[in-house]
Amino acid sequence: MAEQFSHYSVMLHEAIEALNIKPDGIYVDCTAGGGGHSLEIAKHLSEGGRLICIDQDTDAIAAATKRLEAYLDRTTFVHNNFSDIDALLDELGIEKIDGALLDLGVSSYQLDTPERGFSYNNDAPLDMRMDREAKRTAYDIVNGYSRDELRDIIAKWGEERFAGRIASRIVEERESAPIENTGRLAEIIRSAIPAAARENGPHPAKRTFQAIRIEVNREIDIIEPTLRSIVNRLAPEGRLAVITFHSLEDRAAKQTFKELEKGCICPPELPVCVCNHKSAVKIIYKKPILPSQRELEENPRSRSAKLRAVEKL
Repeated sequence: MAEQFSHYSVMLHEAIEALNIKPDGIYVDCTAGGGGHSLEIAKHLSEGGRLICIDQDTDAIAAATKRLEAYLDRTTFVHNNFSDIDALLDELGIEKIDGALLDLGVSSYQLDTPERGFSYNNDAPLDMRMDREAKRTAYDIVNGYSRDELRDIIAKWGEERFAGRIASRIVEERESAPIENTGRLAEIIRSAIPAAARENGPHPAKRTFQAIRIEVNREIDIIEPTLRSIVNRLAPEGRLAVITFHSLEDRAAKQTFKELEKGCICPPELPVCVCNHKSAVKIIYKKPILPSQRELEENPRSRSAKLRAVEKL
């Protein structure tokens, strides 16, 4: 499976630049994927440096291990979710790190492997788990959530204006037989959206599939606490870089960084500061870094990517 794993490393050089890598530092690639970013980090490390590669997808771990073959002396691979970063670092005996990278969202490999059930373009079992050892699948959500629960997640995580109609149609359809595959779900979603709304824009199932995938993997819920945990672990001048792919992820990263950069949190009416609250980080880029034109031509899937970064004070 490792041989088949392909994942374009979005904003590779921009991410490495944002990390400002110290050759003897300790770095964490929280979403190793196929190992593209990890390999570039490893190349910047001396023998005294250390890289921790985390991924919840065993196929990704296998692919990254193979790709970093020449740097195994300074690399540790961990099969887990990056939300457990505190426990993982404790287990490895690491107190402080010099940098971390998160490349959020689903990988091209996961989207393009039909049996993983991420895509509405292929008919496959409803799965969508990034960690194939996790218990909850897309099948459980589509067939187990109430109409209101489905409507809420499709509206919240998919930002879908026809969430109510789609949820009602799913509940109606599953009464005759469980919805077991992506093809049937995509057709149900399509039939719930008015014909006029289907004429332009993305595939009618795109937003709902995104919402279900996010719910299966708890993708948005874990961003803020994870970013805070990483910042707590950063050594002074350590860097944290985050690549996001849609507004929900970007909003979570932007707001968390803004709060961490904030100094005094006293009520505005107080004449002097009494809270002694200090900024934890400084935001490196006032506006997010976007992919270059060349990258957009090479990899159209990176068009929605944004890179944000902070430095520990």
